[in-house]
Amino acid sequence: MNLRRMRPAWAILLCVGLVIAPITVLAQNGSTPSGEKVNLNTATLEQLQTLPGVGPAIAKSIVEYRTKVGKFSKIEDILNVKGIGEKKFQRMKDRLTI
Repeated sequence: MNLRRMRPAWAILLCVGLVIAPITVLAQNGSTPSGEKVNLNTATLEQLQTLPGVGPAIAKSIVEYRTKVGKFSKIEDILNVKGIGEKKFQRMKDRLTI
C-alpha cells in the first residue's frame, strides 16, 4: 500500500477519535450537564458531583460541612465550604435548592 494514500485516512480517524473520546468519558462518569436541581441538605456525593465545578473532593467537603455545621439555610451558605468561591457559586446557583 502507498503510505501517501493512507495519511488522509489516518488524519480523519485521529480527528474522529479526539472528538468522541471526551464525550465517552463524560457519559461514563455521569457528569453530563443536567437541569435538575440539587438539594444541598439531602444530596449524595454523586448528585453533588453533577454540579458545575464540583468533583469528588468538593462534594466530600460539602457533605462534611453539612455534617459538622448542620443544614444549609440558604443556597449562599455553600460559599462557606472550602473550595467554593463566588465564581463557582455563580455557575451552580441555578441548580441549587434547599
